[in-house]
Amino acid sequence: MQRLFTTLSEKDKRRYAGIEATKLGHGGLDYISKLFDIDPKTIRRGLQELDLTDDLPSDRVRKKRRGPENGD
Repeated sequence: MQRLFTTLSEKDKRRYAGIEATKLGHGGLDYISKLFDIDPKTIRRGLQELDLTDDLPSDRVRKKRRGPENGD
């Protein structure tokens, strides 16, 4: 976890820490804060950012692939 954490951008670090703290449940925020040596407020901010991204519209549609398996 720590190796991955060091490769992330600041924004992604906040979000990743939030996800991991949530997975751990009670006491997870303090544990992850100490593990990654970051302020608990930073983790809370990452969680808020994750909550905001859930509300984004998902109207983007992928284009159909062309190739032998699709009859092209």
